[in-house]
Amino acid sequence: MNKQHHMDKQQIKEQIIHFSKELRLPTFRRDYKSKAEQSATDNQSYEAYLLGLMDTEYQNRIENRKKQRIRSANFPYKKYLQALNREELPKDARKKIGQLERLDFIENGQNVILAGNPGTGKTHIAIALGIKACMNDYKVLFTTVPRLITQIKESRSDRWRRQLENKFEKYDLVICDEFGYISFDKQASEMLFTHLSLRAGQKATIITTNLSFDRWSEIFGDPVLTAAMVDRLTHKAFLINMNGDSYRVKETKKWIAQQQ
Repeated sequence: MNKQHHMDKQQIKEQIIHFSKELRLPTFRRDYKSKAEQSATDNQSYEAYLLGLMDTEYQNRIENRKKQRIRSANFPYKKYLQALNREELPKDARKKIGQLERLDFIENGQNVILAGNPGTGKTHIAIALGIKACMNDYKVLFTTVPRLITQIKESRSDRWRRQLENKFEKYDLVICDEFGYISFDKQASEMLFTHLSLRAGQKATIITTNLSFDRWSEIFGDPVLTAAMVDRLTHKAFLINMNGDSYRVKETKKWIAQQQ
């Protein structure tokens, strides 16, 4: 006779908990009893009960994977597309945001360059697209350009740098924020060019910058390198003109008015 027939309810419960821990089924462990009671009430078959329990475990794993992708992306804060006040966006952004949120640019390995004055929603759009990408199971990295340069420079050896390049190259989407806030020396410029070139035409990159392309030479100092960078990054890219009235200035004026 099967030894399970000799188990009492407590032993069965302990075995379920034991095996669910060993098999890493936390949702299964949490819900098996309540779902069993509901299944009995609904007069479900054993197969239907098991399918329901497996589906709950599966859905929970998907949600946890999405949350882990968002955590791993290293966003400085969370912003969502539904929170965008689209009427306040610059005209070009209003026109193109619907196409961008489809995320086809990630599948096609196209870049998105959000260029314009501070406070117009560049970083909000970039983060919101990044979070939606995570929710759609894409692997995303958020970094600032100064942080990326520092990370590359601090690579302790050629081997370590190659590992960093390999990892950087494999992200489905990389967001490089604050492009143009500081200028680079020749070594940093070449490093950045090499890193971004790894992804060109293969993987999607979003760049936010407060400088128009004709001013990028101020960052790199080398007109030849600047021309090569612009050519590489803008090929088949979405170029979004983000010049407009600053959100932050508008919010400040609104706040001041409320205090009076």
